[in-house]
Amino acid sequence: MTNKEKIMAYIERYSPIAQSEMKSYGIPASITLAQGILESGMGYGRLAIEGNNHFGIKCHKEWNGKRIYHDDDEKGECFRVYKDSENSFRDHSLFLKDRSRYAFLFDIKTNQYKAWAKGLKKAGYATDPKYPDKLISLIERFDLTRFDEKIKMAKKPKQKSKIQTIHTVKKGDTLYSVSKKYNVTVDQIIELNKIQDQTIYLGQSLNIPNP
Repeated sequence: MTNKEKIMAYIERYSPIAQSEMKSYGIPASITLAQGILESGMGYGRLAIEGNNHFGIKCHKEWNGKRIYHDDDEKGECFRVYKDSENSFRDHSLFLKDRSRYAFLFDIKTNQYKAWAKGLKKAGYATDPKYPDKLISLIERFDLTRFDEKIKMAKKPKQKSKIQTIHTVKKGDTLYSVSKKYNVTVDQIIELNKIQDQTIYLGQSLNIPNP
């Protein structure tokens, strides 16, 4: 499998999660995917395979979960281990959202991926001076901004109930008079209420259809 194929497979697998995180936390899905591809070695890096860690997030003092040790900026650094990839994506969102040094990023619109990429470097997410360029390159080469479009949930048209109201038969009511009152036909009332012999009786509850 070529690197391009690995990246495309990564995008296909994780783009729904990235979009879900964007919806919940406002981080562009394109940025999340580009970071995931880069930090996880397209999903084939040791941290991703052994620790489900897709974003190279280190333990830090508040981490109480499982750990894996890996050489990064220094030898044998501590990295977080997650039970699955989804937890890694969620922790990435929380990592950015809960730290004051990344707060300014959330003032940037989700369609401004270049500003986000540069902002991550400025806030100290990575030490590599070319980090923003690498993210931007991935986003543009694989058209990751298509995942930044707001997920529009198709609104299902509200189905009108066949029944408009309930009419209680009063003295003097006939099928004809009831039909005229609610602007429906006698046949509609008969069909909806399964009336036989066109007979109604005092106190009967009639379902009245929508006109």
